[in-house]
Amino acid sequence: MSEAKSQRLSNEESETLSLRPCNEEADEEHKAERRCSSHRLLAPIYWLNMLASETHWSYVLAVVIVYGISQGLGGALARVGTEYYMKDVQKVQPSESQIYQGIISIPWLVKPVWGLLTDVLPVLGYRRRPYFVFAGLLGVVSTLLLSLNEKLHILFAVVLLTTESMYVAMADVTIDACVAENSNTHPTLASDMQSLCAFSSSIGALLGYFMSGVFVRLLGPKGVLGLLTIPAGLVFLVGIILNESNNQNPAYREVHQNNIFEAGKAMWNTLKFPEVWRPCLYMYLSLALSLNIHEGLFYWYTDSKEGPSFSQDTIGFISSFAAAGSFLGALLYQNILKDRPFRDLLFWTQFLFGLTGMLDLMMVTRLNLKLGIPDYFFAVFDASFSHVIGRLKWMPLLVLSSKLCPPGIEGTFFALLMSIDNFGQFTASWVGGLLLHVLHVTRTTFDNLWLAILIRNLLRLSPLCLLYLVPNTDQNATILPTEISGTKEGTETQVIKNVELVSLVSNMHGK
Repeated sequence: MSEAKSQRLSNEESETLSLRPCNEEADEEHKAERRCSSHRLLAPIYWLNMLASETHWSYVLAVVIVYGISQGLGGALARVGTEYYMKDVQKVQPSESQIYQGIISIPWLVKPVWGLLTDVLPVLGYRRRPYFVFAGLLGVVSTLLLSLNEKLHILFAVVLLTTESMYVAMADVTIDACVAENSNTHPTLASDMQSLCAFSSSIGALLGYFMSGVFVRLLGPKGVLGLLTIPAGLVFLVGIILNESNNQNPAYREVHQNNIFEAGKAMWNTLKFPEVWRPCLYMYLSLALSLNIHEGLFYWYTDSKEGPSFSQDTIGFISSFAAAGSFLGALLYQNILKDRPFRDLLFWTQFLFGLTGMLDLMMVTRLNLKLGIPDYFFAVFDASFSHVIGRLKWMPLLVLSSKLCPPGIEGTFFALLMSIDNFGQFTASWVGGLLLHVLHVTRTTFDNLWLAILIRNLLRLSPLCLLYLVPNTDQNATILPTEISGTKEGTETQVIKNVELVSLVSNMHGK
């Protein structure tokens, strides 16, 4: 018995000893997992610290302020606040509001002008800081006047709103120049800089739309516009703290002025090639024919008699889902569709873009209620899905624009192409407002809103007949003729890297 007992004890001891290393290995694995988890949580901080150490902390802060706070969060608040300001404060008709929205976007049509000013006209030896200061001042003054004036005439209100849009456009162009400069001086960090811009803008927009409805309900439209003085003040602060070298050389301005004339000549020569002007014509027409009647739909959404009578909070939540849909569309393009040929991708995205408009028609005719789908859930699905398709339609146009840029003037020519696209959206907004006026869609009358939606949807399909203007090539192929492209493939690749930034920051088409 004693031998059996001793044998049993020895076996238990050996098992304990054999399990001890396993337990120690398990503890080490758990510790390693905890370290990995903490490292993942702190990874964004490490990443921002790396960018700040390689470039400068003021540059990283400037990107977060301009893209994240001014354009992202501030842009979302401005859009929702302006819609309610036109409807509840100025009490204009939907068609008038649509026209005014087009006027407010005019500063974005002349983005190349702001870019050339920052390059050609330095102030006190600085090319970027003074324009941030000036833009911030414009924003603070215009938003304060809008929010504090009790009985502001509609014309003065439009002027002030246009001035607020101008400050955002100037800050956008100036920070784009800073990004381009740092991408050239730190080429290995170019993709990181674009990611910083994209994430800042996307997160800011999601937060802005999510909070916009609550702020409109608590503060009113003018109170929301008054909040925009904070982003504008931060842009002013960027102009004070931004790290920029001073150049007081008198010959500096003369050199840049000579460069601007050469750039203008090169752009004109480039636009003469059919390989360039034909895609430009398609981009303009595809955007101009996608009529914007968003203001008519917005008035109907908030109408208590004929519409679903959505509250301010609901409008903000729906807009946040739309922003999330745009971000999802960009991810889908980047991971699945970026290698598809231009014509194939543009055909299907334009076709689906026209079909998504039928969701608005179903809701206005109340077909969704007959199918048992509540207005809120149907509107959320409509906003999300339509913005996914809208982003997928927008992305190949940006890639096409980037591939049309000749070496040496990539930045200026790309800004010119973006202005053409913005002019297409401007045309869509004005013609959409005219359509609402002709069909007598007013603040309280929506009998013909379904017809405006149907006409818009049919026109959305019309660019399918113009796809012959687009090169039938892969998105990675060279489009420019050899006379102007040469063999500078590296330059073209650098321009394409800027597409992610522009696509995520730029405004999406309205409905």
